[in-house]
Amino acid sequence: MSFSKKTLFVGVIIVFLIGIVYFNHNQSSDKSGGDHSVNTNEKNEQQKAEEYAEKMKPKIKEKLKKDDIHHFVNDITFDKDVSISPMGMIELSGYVNNNPEKFSFDVSLRYGTDKVDSIGYDKDLADRFENWDDFDKEVKEDFLNSLSKEEREQYLKDIGEMK
Repeated sequence: MSFSKKTLFVGVIIVFLIGIVYFNHNQSSDKSGGDHSVNTNEKNEQQKAEEYAEKMKPKIKEKLKKDDIHHFVNDITFDKDVSISPMGMIELSGYVNNNPEKFSFDVSLRYGTDKVDSIGYDKDLADRFENWDDFDKEVKEDFLNSLSKEEREQYLKDIGEMK
């Protein structure tokens, strides 16, 4: 191979390598632009979730009131944070009677169904929703005996059995 053919061959290799580097650089730039679009879509999905959660709050309140057979709930407060679970459920939480430590709840909504999929209650709140008619008398007595005197009195007041 002569010198000019070797030079031409090396030149073609260099141009080819520069082309590969340039092409890879442009692809990585496109990816970051694509990520930016995904972030914008996520923000839009977040906004949709927040709007849907706001729309569903009256139905959530209705469900809480329905589960509150002892008429314990006076006030319902929703936390500001709304999230989307990995399974696509819209998640929000709140509490009742101005007591987030004892009487909190978590709600799961499926976008577009216009119904409350599930509500999970803190143990103390779930206890106040308990229908003791579904149990033997001894079960309720055992539960009440597991509480301190102050807790027992407060519980009985909360479910309307003591003034």
